[in-house]
Amino acid sequence: MKAINRDILKLAVPSILANMTIPLVGMVDIAVAGHLGKVTGLAADGISGLGAAMLIGGITIGSMLFDLLYWNFEFLRVGTGGLTAQAYGRGDSKAQAGIFFKSTSIALVSSLALIAIQWIFVNFVFLFVKCSPEVRILASQYFYIRIWAAPATLSLMAFKGWFIGMQDGITPMEDDIIVNIVNIFASIYLALHRGFGFNGVALGTVIAQYSGLIFAIVVVLAKYRKRVFRGFGWKDVFEAFRDTGDGKFFSLNRDLIIRSACFICIYIGFTMISANYGDLMLASSAIMMKLLMIFSYFVDGFAYAGEALTGRYVGMKDRAMVSMTVNYVFRWSIGAVAFFIVVYGAFGLPLIRIMTSDNSVIEASRQFLPWLIAMPVIGCAAFTWDGIYVGATASKGIRNSAIGAVVAFFAVWFIGIALLNHFSGMAGIAGGTGAHLVAGTGSAVSAYNVMAIHILMAAYFAHLLFRTIYLTAIYRRSVL
Repeated sequence: MKAINRDILKLAVPSILANMTIPLVGMVDIAVAGHLGKVTGLAADGISGLGAAMLIGGITIGSMLFDLLYWNFEFLRVGTGGLTAQAYGRGDSKAQAGIFFKSTSIALVSSLALIAIQWIFVNFVFLFVKCSPEVRILASQYFYIRIWAAPATLSLMAFKGWFIGMQDGITPMEDDIIVNIVNIFASIYLALHRGFGFNGVALGTVIAQYSGLIFAIVVVLAKYRKRVFRGFGWKDVFEAFRDTGDGKFFSLNRDLIIRSACFICIYIGFTMISANYGDLMLASSAIMMKLLMIFSYFVDGFAYAGEALTGRYVGMKDRAMVSMTVNYVFRWSIGAVAFFIVVYGAFGLPLIRIMTSDNSVIEASRQFLPWLIAMPVIGCAAFTWDGIYVGATASKGIRNSAIGAVVAFFAVWFIGIALLNHFSGMAGIAGGTGAHLVAGTGSAVSAYNVMAIHILMAAYFAHLLFRTIYLTAIYRRSVL
């Protein structure tokens, strides 16, 4: 019993430490924008007098553009981790090396394609995303700078998945810490001290991503070159791409791409909907999402442990240890739930104040603080199951739960906003769905906007609840 706990913590603790720096970076990006205050002018665009809400909105929409791109490639981390863990369990170093080369090659080719279509992509997305002209200009500037980090960003997804599959939780932690520390200091330095302003946030991210990639390459060469890649030549690389085994690499990744597309619909839908209720509601929603994600990144540490150990024992064909891993991973995850209920209850408002000094954004955000308390309870099992299913390469269950989650999210949103329109008597203003409401200054419109964001938060939690129920129901036949 003590051995399984030790294995879980050996993988989970480094992942937790690394993951906790990820929302910190997002919070710092928003905090830098939130504290820039008034901008004297953006000469290239002729904009002046931008407040915190618009700057935070620019970061939020700019980040959303990357979510649209990068989440399609989440399989580079997730699929690589599960398959590598099973190869590790079998003691098959040739398969481990083959998976590494397939994943990193796909990452590099894909990133070059993304750079090539950057202008087309941005203009296409803004045909559907409605936001103020100022926010659109800021988001576009942010995107056109940060896109040059794509080769490093996608490659790091493959590297991290491979490290986790190799039961190595330390290297991804070290890499994430390097990336995120460089990101924080570079963004603050360039934005606030070197005169780059808003653009310094994006430039800091580019520098940080390439710093992490260099570190990951050095680790592979120093730690795994002899252990895994000895005797693995070009002929083996070509054979690995043929996928002559059971075809699991591409079939697994196909299901994971569908999963990512579903999550894109939810998270991008969340941002696009909130953007329709004005810059203040967009900024508040962005802050709340960053705070909600703190818990998900924390509990993902245990999900990564579940992924690595489940994959390892599936590779060894040890059903009893798979079951024990699931049992103990969930015990640790439930402990995280209790901890974060206390954290969110005690420090919710101070966390908001860290992210912005704009009183209007603070007052708007504090109305949504109760949702922070609900996050650990509702989100825990959904995140933990994901890691376990990935380790077992039970991709159909993951895919189907994601499809159902999209349905749950939009069903709750459309039903909720229809009821709000009916009972508020504002259906005419809201255009029937609330999707084209123009934020105003009247108290009735302000109250309507706030209630709409509450409904949006409920829709987000509905998708987590569906994933929890569905994956729990099919666990025995899909994983065991």
